[in-house]
Amino acid sequence: MALVAPVKDGKIVDTRATTEEKKKSEKSGNNLDKDAFLQLLVAQMKYQDPLEPTSNTEYISQLATFSSLEEMQNMTGAMNMQRASNLVGEEVYIKTTDPTTGSTNYVHGKVNFVTYQNGKAYVNVNGEDYPLDDVDSIYDPEYSEAYDLAYEWTVGLNKLPALSKVTLSDEEDIMKLKETFDKMTDYQKSFLTDENKKKLDSYVNQIELLKKAKEELDDKLEGADKPEDTDKEDETENTDKTENTDKTENTDKTENTDKTDKTDGTDKTE
Repeated sequence: MALVAPVKDGKIVDTRATTEEKKKSEKSGNNLDKDAFLQLLVAQMKYQDPLEPTSNTEYISQLATFSSLEEMQNMTGAMNMQRASNLVGEEVYIKTTDPTTGSTNYVHGKVNFVTYQNGKAYVNVNGEDYPLDDVDSIYDPEYSEAYDLAYEWTVGLNKLPALSKVTLSDEEDIMKLKETFDKMTDYQKSFLTDENKKKLDSYVNQIELLKKAKEELDDKLEGADKPEDTDKEDETENTDKTENTDKTENTDKTENTDKTDKTDGTDKTE
């Protein structure tokens, strides 16, 4: 039966490392620094074959390699620090990996400041420190603003009904999209597809056609109401004319009567 854990002095040794110990082991395993190189050199000298010792030439060569390694590490550290310092104030995306699930996430924000710990540069984004190597991309705020604006505009356009089902109730939403589009700069408009630009024009033209059709319908309805008023006016005019005619006839009759009476009086006198 195989042991599941090593035994020392009659006791089972717990080989489970804590989280901090694992992190330290991962760091030491991934980064072979100058201290590790020096330890290897000392171990080589300590355990060398006494019958065939390492020559002085080999030691000098190894020391030269050690010095070159140290200079390269110092140069790399200085370059990383300079590169990290140039990111202060820039908008960046940080690529992070969940140690439990292994899923990849992205954190974006502005680099507030840079720290240098244990030979490594860290950038502070949204109050958290991230290794410089985790910086995935750097973007311009103008680009981010244009991208977000284009995204929201496209979402609003896709929410509109099909062109054949557009009504005047959709006019407000369509004209808002048209107003937003007109206010965009050429750079912001470059994030929109030509297909969506033509689609917006089709919606605006459809609204204009619907408005024109409504105006024509309203004019027809108003025109249908006007003849009734005209007939009333004609009746009034005819009534007035009839009354005037009657008055004229009555006047003529009166005048003729008067003339007859006068004639009769003249005859009597004769």
